[in-house]
Amino acid sequence: MTDTLSKELDKIEALSSVSTTSGIKNKSTAIGTTLDELQAELHKAKAAVESGEDPQKVFADLNKRIEASKKQVDERQKEHNNALARFGKAVDKKFPNPLPTSQPTFSTPEDVEALERVIGMHFIRTGSFDIAQTFYNECGVPPDPRLWHAFEEMHGIRASLREGDIGPALRWATTNREFLRGRHSTLEFDLHRSHFVHLILNPPPVVSASDYPLAAAIAYSKKNFSALAPSYPQIVPQMEKLAGALAWANRLSSSPYSDLLQDSIHTNLEPAFVKEYCARLGFSRQLPLRVAGDIGGNGALAKIEKSKKVMKDKIAEWDAKDELLIEIPLPPENRYHSIFACPVSKEQSTDKNPPNMLTCGHVIAKESVNRLTKGGGRVKCPYCPVESTGPTLQVHF
Repeated sequence: MTDTLSKELDKIEALSSVSTTSGIKNKSTAIGTTLDELQAELHKAKAAVESGEDPQKVFADLNKRIEASKKQVDERQKEHNNALARFGKAVDKKFPNPLPTSQPTFSTPEDVEALERVIGMHFIRTGSFDIAQTFYNECGVPPDPRLWHAFEEMHGIRASLREGDIGPALRWATTNREFLRGRHSTLEFDLHRSHFVHLILNPPPVVSASDYPLAAAIAYSKKNFSALAPSYPQIVPQMEKLAGALAWANRLSSSPYSDLLQDSIHTNLEPAFVKEYCARLGFSRQLPLRVAGDIGGNGALAKIEKSKKVMKDKIAEWDAKDELLIEIPLPPENRYHSIFACPVSKEQSTDKNPPNMLTCGHVIAKESVNRLTKGGGRVKCPYCPVESTGPTLQVHF
């Protein structure tokens, strides 16, 4: 069914085109082509009258051509309207259930302004600055100049990374080294590693007899990796791996270091940089508007609407706040809350009843820990003989 919608939408797009370059066969001539031909006929008629031909004959022929062009335009419009009708029927067949009939969510000026800011921010974060500027001008909400310039810089650095230039991203990572270190991010090392591997596979030309092909890669590693080691001790084994790859430079594909040839070493730099840049600004890597659209469009809204109808028919009411009546399956990247179910109480954990790890490593809910706590703060694990005496550790899944 999705293919049907796509095909009908492609037909509408082709029929709406002013030219015939869409690649989809149509019965009628494109309106743009018809108008171009008519314009050529007008110029030809003007030249004929200026050359001395009978004006009445020229205008009679021109009138016939205008009528023919009008007929072609009408046929094109009819074909376009038929395509719109077919697309509408396909949409109705694909989505048989009516749209939700809930109360207006954005009913106050404050709510409308908040929604407009979210939409405008979406355009800025996706790099659609011209659209964002038009949107802000029309809704009358001024953009945040600090965020505007920040995301302009981000998209400029992204463009450089796509072209294989790590310089701008590396300068940003160096400037924000303490922030990246606090997040245990290895972005700076990943950027250096990408360039180091490039120098191994594509060494610069040897200038003098004393040089050798890998001189540039070795000099680069001494200059940059040595300075990174104290800040990122967790990447020392990877640095040693890169050093070992130098001995296999001429046959890296058949060496123990062949994974350095994977494209992901270079292609993963852009999403990793975007993640850290957004985190530096206090934003999530994911776009809120896109997440809401993806979750809602992939069936969440339909399931919620169906459950509301079932509850209404059964004259039931759902009183639990911040909880859904039914389970909505989500991909891992859209799971933001704990999904732990306590093995003792069989209840799902919440913010007030989070999962806690005992000394033995077993995890149960906080309320279960309180119920099992004896005098002196001793907690007997329900799954092993170990008895915890110290405070339990809250766990985040």
